Amino acid sequence: MRVLVIGSGAREHALLLALRRDPEVEGLSVAPGNAGTAGIADQYDVDITSGEAVAKLAQRIAADLVVIGPEVPLVLGVADAVRSVGIPCFGPTKDAARIEGSKSFAKDVMTAAGVRTARSEVVDNPAHLDAALDRFGPPGGDPAWVVKDDGLAAGKGVVVTADRATARAHAASLLDAGHPVLLESFLDGPEVSLFCVVDGETVVPLLPAQDFKRVGDNDTGPNTGGMGAYAPLPWLPDDVVTRIVDDVVKPVAAELVARGSSFSGLLYTGLAITPQGPAVIEFNCRFGDPETQCVLALLETPLGQLLYAAAIGDLADEPPLQWRDGAAVTVVLAAENYPGRPRVGDAITGSEVDGVLHAGTSRSDDGAIMSSGGRVLSVVGTGADLPAAREAAYQLIKSIRLPGSHFRSDIGLAAAEGRIAL
Repeated sequence: MRVLVIGSGAREHALLLALRRDPEVEGLSVAPGNAGTAGIADQYDVDITSGEAVAKLAQRIAADLVVIGPEVPLVLGVADAVRSVGIPCFGPTKDAARIEGSKSFAKDVMTAAGVRTARSEVVDNPAHLDAALDRFGPPGGDPAWVVKDDGLAAGKGVVVTADRATARAHAASLLDAGHPVLLESFLDGPEVSLFCVVDGETVVPLLPAQDFKRVGDNDTGPNTGGMGAYAPLPWLPDDVVTRIVDDVVKPVAAELVARGSSFSGLLYTGLAITPQGPAVIEFNCRFGDPETQCVLALLETPLGQLLYAAAIGDLADEPPLQWRDGAAVTVVLAAENYPGRPRVGDAITGSEVDGVLHAGTSRSDDGAIMSSGGRVLSVVGTGADLPAAREAAYQLIKSIRLPGSHFRSDIGLAAAEGRIAL
């Protein structure tokens, strides 16, 4: 099987490494890739937001399977274009990808499916903003306002704050840019990311993970695309995962089928485990980054065969997934000033070793690895348990040199110390 992976981040690097372990995968390609993926896959420079360009590339290299990593190509319908030329694609249709591309669409699906989620309201007129803010957040109600961009925002379009002025300023900036705003009630409880491979109404869950969105230790600073993650979750009972699948993912998958928007690909559910039970924060239509890096590090089932089965509609025939014992931790090394405009163009040393996955990197004419984005590297450590995996990840990241770079020192720390409980 020849597999083409679309994307350029650490998520795609992790996908390629996992696919390389599959004995049925005999050829790997990536578009556009990065300095790290160049050593394990043929790289092609193509506009990944163009369905025609991606489909032509897949035909030219005789791909048997295309795996689309990022959300933007999926929301734009690139998976539809690949399927239209007869090549199996792991990734939902443009119609089904609205589960991430439009938060109001996702809310409507959840309401129809009877899934617990935050109370919400869409504001698309600045004149209605103040009255809407009064219906959410302090005083006397939720501890904070939750203000979201209704569309795609690379994980950085959300503000959670107890300060009304901050909430209003974020909402106003979105409206000024022509983006509808979603206000939500605050969901209290530890967060869980659950990836499920979905083929119509067939749902196969992967290991649950937890990611860290804020840029600084102890969840301080602005939201980012994700600064780290760990898996599995020692504090989350197995029956809660079963409950999420049965009460959330399967009803949503069935509702999408009923609407003629059947989902085929990776459905990511972000949840808060509240005192009343799991409640959905968001859905994504693809593998999440940085959770993918640690989840796939523990997968023993051949990934290519699993994704191909979903792409051709045979997921229900696949055997149960097999996992390595132990835990995995991902720590993201970010460029100076991220999540603002990042400093780029600096040489990186210590990055070409096992356990380091590339994202915002390129190679200079003299062969040096250079920074080219905000989230530059993902460092993955594995071990017999969460403390051991943390130790492995942080020992590795200390050996990398990038001027001005920063990372969180507390990825998985609360769970490792037993400070998370339901």
